[in-house]
Amino acid sequence: MKQDLPAATAASLQAANPDRRDFLQAAAALGMSVLAGPALAQAGGGRAAPDLVLRNGRITTLDPAKPDATAIAMKDGLVLAVGSDAEMAALADGQTRVVDLARRRVIPGLTDSHMHVIRGGLNYNMELRWDGVRSVGAALEMLRDQARRTPAPQWVRVVGGWNEFQFDEKRMPTLEELNKAAPDTPVFVLNLYNMAFLNRAALRAVGYTRDTAQPAGAIIERDHRGEPTGLLLAEPNAFVLYNTLHMGPRLSEEDQLNSTRHFMREENRLGVTSVGDAGGGFQNYPEDYQVIDKLAKDDQLTVRVAYNLFPQKPKQELADFQRWVKMGRPGDGTDFYKLNGAGEMLAFSAADFEDFLMPRPDMPAAMEPDLEGVVRFLAGNGWPWRMHATYDETITRALNVFEKVHRERPIDKLGWFFDHCETVSPENLERIKRLGGGIAIQNRMSMQGEYFVRRYGLKAASETPPVKRMLAMGLPVTLGTDATRVNSYNPWQALYWLVSGRSIGGTVLYPEERRLERIQALRLMTADGAWFSRDTGRKGVLRPGAFADVAVLDRDYLAVPEDEIQDITSVLTVVAGKVVHGSGSYEPLAPPLPAASPDWSPVRTFGGYQARKSASASESDSQRRYHYAAMCGCARTCGVHGHDHAAAVQAAVPVTDSRAFWGALGCNCFV
Repeated sequence: MKQDLPAATAASLQAANPDRRDFLQAAAALGMSVLAGPALAQAGGGRAAPDLVLRNGRITTLDPAKPDATAIAMKDGLVLAVGSDAEMAALADGQTRVVDLARRRVIPGLTDSHMHVIRGGLNYNMELRWDGVRSVGAALEMLRDQARRTPAPQWVRVVGGWNEFQFDEKRMPTLEELNKAAPDTPVFVLNLYNMAFLNRAALRAVGYTRDTAQPAGAIIERDHRGEPTGLLLAEPNAFVLYNTLHMGPRLSEEDQLNSTRHFMREENRLGVTSVGDAGGGFQNYPEDYQVIDKLAKDDQLTVRVAYNLFPQKPKQELADFQRWVKMGRPGDGTDFYKLNGAGEMLAFSAADFEDFLMPRPDMPAAMEPDLEGVVRFLAGNGWPWRMHATYDETITRALNVFEKVHRERPIDKLGWFFDHCETVSPENLERIKRLGGGIAIQNRMSMQGEYFVRRYGLKAASETPPVKRMLAMGLPVTLGTDATRVNSYNPWQALYWLVSGRSIGGTVLYPEERRLERIQALRLMTADGAWFSRDTGRKGVLRPGAFADVAVLDRDYLAVPEDEIQDITSVLTVVAGKVVHGSGSYEPLAPPLPAASPDWSPVRTFGGYQARKSASASESDSQRRYHYAAMCGCARTCGVHGHDHAAAVQAAVPVTDSRAFWGALGCNCFV
C-alpha cells in the first residue's frame, strides 16, 4: 500500500489482495454494490482492486440508496464502491493508495454550471482579484504593490468578482485613489458589468480623449473641460466595458496555458471539479479555444468542461451556428471536455443586461425574428441551447418563439434551458416545464441584491429568483456563479447565498421560508446539475459507476455557522480518481504546478480568492502581510503607517488565530 495505515487495516489488506473473482466474492459477501463494468471488464485477469481508497471520512454521497458512508474506493476514473472503512479495506491490495480523511466532510465535486472558465483561464494570471477582500484600503494596497511590479505595456486589471458592499467602508475606490496608487501603470478596474474605472495612464493607453464619441448605450464620463475622467458607465449596454478591456495586452500562448492551469487549480482548491462554460464576448470559436483544446489533448485538465458556443456579431448569429453545426455535434469530445450546445447568447437582440442600477431594458422588435431563425435551426439539427434571460418580460417573448417552433419541431427532449431568470413569473415557469426546459440560476443577487432592492424594493427581491417555487414544480434547476466578471468564482458564496438568504454584504434578501436547506442547495451544484450537461447519474453523486470526483472539505458544510460557508475550501480534491489538489498534510499527494507566469503575475503574490482564514506556517512574510491586512480592514499594510502584520504574527502574542484575535480586535490604526 502507498500510505501508512493502522496495523489491523494493513493486515486485512494484505490478506485480501483479491483477483477479479475473489474481489466480486468478497464484495458480495459484504452485501456491497460495486462497479462491475469498466473497472472489471479487463481481459486476461487484470487487476481489479481500487487505485485509490479514501477512508475515515464523513461522506455525503447524494445517492438515495446509500446517502452516507465513511469510505470510498475508486478505479479507472470511476467510483468502484462506497461503504464502511472495513468494506473498502477488503477490496484493496498492496498497490492501492489509501488516504485517511481524519473524519472530514466529503462531498461530490462541485459543478459550477454557469461560468466562463475558458476566457477566465486565458486571463487569470494577468488579473488582480479583489474577490473576498474586506477593505478598500487593503484592495488599494494590493493594487499599489502590483503596479510597482507590472512592466510596460502591461496593465493592472481588477476584472469583476467584487462589489463595494463586501468592504467595511461600503464604498468603491475613487479615481483619485487609483491614480495615486498607480500614477504610471495603466489600471482597469471592472465593477460587475455596471461600470469600469480607468486611471489616467489607462486612458492614455486606450486613447480616450475629449474627441472620443460616446458609445451607444453607455457613457464615458467627462469633466468640465470635456476630458474623460476615467469612469465608464453601462447604460445598460456593457459593450464599452469589455471592449475597453479587450484593448489591453494579452499573454503569450505559453503563459495562457500556464494561466489556465492555475485557474483550474484554483477552482479545485474550492472543490470545483466540473464547469459549464457559457461562452462570452470576444471568445471566438475555434480561435480562442486552442489553449483549452491543447490542455485537453495533453491530459492536463483538472476540471471537466462542457462548453456552449456563443456568436460574436449581431445579425450574424445564424451564420455562426450554421458554420458550427458542420464542425461537430453536442456530446462530441470526452467526459472531460465536450461540446454542450449553443448559447448563452443566441441573438444579440434577445439579450437583456443584468445591470440593476439601470431600469429594465426593452428588447427591440427584431428580437422575435432573430431568435426564431436561430432556434428553428438549432431544433432542426438536434442542438440544445442555453439562453441568457434576466427579466420575465424577456422570458415571455422568448417562450412565445420557443412554443411556435415547438409546434413544428418539438424541443421538449433537447435539454434546453434558460440562464438567470431572476424575475421569472409562475406562469412562465409552467410554460418552461411544458416545453421540457430547465433553469440555471446564479448568485448574481448576492452581488447586486442591494441594487435590486433600491430599484424594485425588498418585497420584489424576496423571491428573486423564485428557487423554491422552481423546485416545488419539479423543474430541472442548477446553481452556478457566472464568474469571473459579474461575480466571484467562489462557489461557496453561491451556496451561502441560498442557505442564508443574504448578499455578500450581509443584506437579508429572502425570508427564512424561501431559503434552502444545506443539502438541497448542495444538490443544485452536484447531482441536480448533471442534467444540464446530460450526465445525470454519472456526475455529482458518489455511487458505483459514477465519476470519481470528490472534494474533502476543510470544515463541515453541514454543521458550520452559516457565515462560515462562504469561507470553505477543499483540502483534497479528486477528479476522475486522481488527486488534483491538496493542502496541508495532503499537499504532497497533488502533482506539482509550475509557478504562475509571467514572473510579474499577481497570482504569484496574492493568489486568487482572498478568503478570511488562518495563515499557514508555509506562507511568506509578504503573503502574511497581505493576508492579515485583508482581514483586519486597516487602510494599508505598510509597517510604518499601519500594522506590521507579518511581524505581529511572528511575535509572542496570540495573533496567529486570525478569527480569535484579528477578528475580535479589528484595526486600532487611525492614520
